[in-house]
Amino acid sequence: MNMMRRLKSIASGRTSISSDPRGDSNTKRAKVDQETEGKVRGATNPIERGDVSQGHHMETTEENAVGTSSVSTVARTEKSGYDQLPKELHEMRIKDDKGNNQKEKDIVATIVSGNGTETGQIITTAIGGQDGQPKQTISYMAERVVGTGSFGVVFQAKCLETGEQVAIKKVLQDKRYKNRELQIVRMLDHPNVVQLKHCFFSTTNKDELYLNLVLEYVPETVYKVSKHCMRMHQHVPIINVQLYMYQICRALNYLHRVVGVCHRDIKPQNLLVNPQTHQLKICDFGSAKMLVPGEPNISYICSRYYRAPELIFGATEYTNAIDMWSAGCVLAELLLGQPLFPGESGVDQLVEIIKILGTPTREEIKCMNPNYTEFKFPQIKARPWHKVFHKRMPPEAVDLVSRLLQYSPNLRCTALEACAHPFFDDLRDPNACLPNGRSLPPLFNFTAQELGGASAELRHRLIPEHRRVSVAELAQEWLASQILGCLSGGSSLVQLLKCSLSFDELKQVQPQDIQTSLSISSN
Repeated sequence: MNMMRRLKSIASGRTSISSDPRGDSNTKRAKVDQETEGKVRGATNPIERGDVSQGHHMETTEENAVGTSSVSTVARTEKSGYDQLPKELHEMRIKDDKGNNQKEKDIVATIVSGNGTETGQIITTAIGGQDGQPKQTISYMAERVVGTGSFGVVFQAKCLETGEQVAIKKVLQDKRYKNRELQIVRMLDHPNVVQLKHCFFSTTNKDELYLNLVLEYVPETVYKVSKHCMRMHQHVPIINVQLYMYQICRALNYLHRVVGVCHRDIKPQNLLVNPQTHQLKICDFGSAKMLVPGEPNISYICSRYYRAPELIFGATEYTNAIDMWSAGCVLAELLLGQPLFPGESGVDQLVEIIKILGTPTREEIKCMNPNYTEFKFPQIKARPWHKVFHKRMPPEAVDLVSRLLQYSPNLRCTALEACAHPFFDDLRDPNACLPNGRSLPPLFNFTAQELGGASAELRHRLIPEHRRVSVAELAQEWLASQILGCLSGGSSLVQLLKCSLSFDELKQVQPQDIQTSLSISSN
């Protein structure tokens, strides 16, 4: 009823939305500041509370008060995503099956004393012991807690053997089930996704079992970068926005197309940033899941400000497009300096979306959730995007926001399509660099799996010409090394290799062509 009254008030013009993209701006901004600063008021629902699922991206517990789904909540609601744990777990042993070619590791953990999270506490784990190899001892010294929540705790630590800084996420483990987050992060290997270095189990004197994920430590987050700029009364530099968003989209393409995983909690707090290189990494896979067509999923997922409308409409058979909506919300927030849809509750979140996008049509509601039959919404017109952002905003940025924030999930651009958007053309300039003159982080080193299924036209837009040339040169070197190795000393073919092959010609070279050339040369 409250939502309907608010929408009718907006439709009748009694509530102005012309001066601020969120309407009642003073109240909303106060709410935003309270939530982002993390004044957690003890909400009973874990999704509305500040759970830091991957944790080391947070400096304090309060920073994540916008909320995310807890591991325990997802475990209870989506038990279909969990398998019964093997007997090894009860013996505190787990096998690392990250790759078929990688040797399996038995991981056993002990804690010298305490819970392992106090400053100066030392955690010792043993790795190895397979195939006759001796076990290797690794010790971590806890330095400080960087995040807490209903899931557990995350602390920064140092490996005593190497001096490397790591983040250890410690979560209470239900002995009956495997941990889905561990299953997923073990599969991940991408420059824009946080890396799992090690994992082990530990116990307490209460006989509680904890899973410890040892992750690479990255000190900053997009949230903290944006917050710093806001405090300085500045906007995030557009080159930074381009860099961050491009890497987010590239990482999402990897997750969606290569791994087959939906993150389900994309937000600024879950986007790690290296302050020197500006390389971005997605973290927090506590809510992630492989979405299987026809298999239901919980709709009460994803942090509120970044929650896709189909989730608010109660859809249970959604797609990876919910991550693209969240990415659009992050982009809009970086451009505006504050969240675009700061709803005070799940229902109010829909009000905030309707104030910008207008009332969804019956067709759009059907696309979001075919089972939703209530269509009694006051008719509110959509606001033009150029009125949501200031006049000096690059039109390409506004266009990308409009392509991501679509009611119909199938109309949102995919992650790879977003990477090819003109908003990122500045990054494809051969002279592009960071504001301090340093080189950009790796952006175009796509693998074949990342580009799998992409059209030739899309590939052409994704990889700039100067990078295509370098790819051809590398391929030439590889081809030369292969032929030289076969010739065992060289012959007239070596002279042939000195001729430059174009990239298009090189793509046509087949292994049988090399064999034919070798045969001709030997004759």
